[in-house]
Amino acid sequence: MRCPFCGHEASQVKDSRPTEDGAAIRRRRQCEACAARFTTFERIQLRELFVLKSEDKREPFDRDKLIRSVSLACRKRPIDANQVEKLVSGIQRQLETLGDPEIPSQRIGEMVMEGLKHLDSVAYIRFASVYRDFREARDFEEFASNVSEVGKQ
Repeated sequence: MRCPFCGHEASQVKDSRPTEDGAAIRRRRQCEACAARFTTFERIQLRELFVLKSEDKREPFDRDKLIRSVSLACRKRPIDANQVEKLVSGIQRQLETLGDPEIPSQRIGEMVMEGLKHLDSVAYIRFASVYRDFREARDFEEFASNVSEVGKQ
């Protein structure tokens, strides 16, 4: 594991423990060259995943990118980082077990929206506004009215 501070390739594991959801191992490391400490996470990867974007673009699945977009939708909401981590881990597990290594970005977006719908309605609307590309205030109004109706059922 390369040190993020000095680039040295050798580090020593000082502590190892599973994350709260058990989906990863958190390792505390110390660089053998500069003695800086840093944390790494080890996750099970069932298969290499690729995201099919519009215009037939294909890029590797980026878990951190998904965490950033969900976290942005959840900003200033009563949702902690562990809930976001759990949501993303669940989505990643679903994607890995689908059987197809190439997943359309629309499918991932729908999975995120489904997860956020059950987590927080404001975060759900925020994510939907970017994902569905709302252009006018009327788009928000129509979507939000459907969200409140879903909550009343």
